[in-house]
Amino acid sequence: MDTISLCMIVRDEEPVLIRCLESAAGLYDELVIVDTGSADRTREIARGYTDKVYDFPWVDDFSAARNFAFEQASMHYCMWLDADDVIPEDQRDRFLSVKENDLPAADVVMLPYHTAFDAAGRPTFTYYRERIVRNDPRFRWKGAVHEAIAPAGKVIYREAAVEHRKEGPGDPDRNLRIFQGILARGDNLEPREQFYYGRELFYHRRYEEAVQVLEAFLTQGWGWSENNADACRVLAACYDALHQPRFALRALLEGLSYGRPRAELCCDIAARFYALQDYRQAIWWYERALDCPRPGETGGFVSPDCYGYLPCIQLCLCWYALGEAARAAAYNERAGEYKPEDPAYLYNKAFFEARQ
Repeated sequence: MDTISLCMIVRDEEPVLIRCLESAAGLYDELVIVDTGSADRTREIARGYTDKVYDFPWVDDFSAARNFAFEQASMHYCMWLDADDVIPEDQRDRFLSVKENDLPAADVVMLPYHTAFDAAGRPTFTYYRERIVRNDPRFRWKGAVHEAIAPAGKVIYREAAVEHRKEGPGDPDRNLRIFQGILARGDNLEPREQFYYGRELFYHRRYEEAVQVLEAFLTQGWGWSENNADACRVLAACYDALHQPRFALRALLEGLSYGRPRAELCCDIAARFYALQDYRQAIWWYERALDCPRPGETGGFVSPDCYGYLPCIQLCLCWYALGEAARAAAYNERAGEYKPEDPAYLYNKAFFEARQ
């Protein structure tokens, strides 16, 4: 059986590191932990699990640290986790299946990464990541922030999910600071970095700068289609913040031109018409969201609610606003099929039952 080195970079991860390592116990053959400057008990905890603990000076470059970790690995494959990641108990057999059945042939294994959750613990934001790669110099990280490994060779997709369970706010300015450092040195951003830089500017409410960066990113036409579609959604949010709704709608409609239409875009467009009380236009777009197949092996960001629950609960509201109570109740029941314990669904259900 081929072997796996779990490679991690850490810094001040005392509150979460044990949780992560215990969740991954038995799924790897070697543990490599690279510390980039912890001031807490992170190193001490790490040494309780492995003797391969290394120091690496932090240079505002995630790829440099991750590649150093990979260079210390001695097994056939490298797997990565962040310290605030967790492998759920119900996913362990899937990981073992990948190790036992897929690794001899695969070069890259893409696995789901769940990074946001609803009150019931269901993923609300998910995408595929290059989770396990052959231990080969071809597979190295690129990008100082939002780093990635370019898939090559035989790439397979499996359903062994990792959950990102962040504790605490972290450093909200870190990513923007790294991008600004790159630009201050006179270096250019790769297209993927340009998208993420625009998004960071949006997060920091620097909307006019974000618009300039994202418009340039889209105009150049060098981006991955999934990033292009997401850039249109962020761009629309920027224009909304700048009180330019016509430009926001234009950005969302442009997003539909990048590959197969996505339910996230359809829901964004529908929400605009709902806010304007143009319920029939909203209904049309929410119905289009329900028509969209959920993306599979694309690697793009996915908001699962947009492919079922959200359009249904909003169609309930739209039809009720138009005086169609029976249709509204029917869509509420459809929403309940996706989230039977959701407070909005239960409230609506009680409301419609009281009217009978």
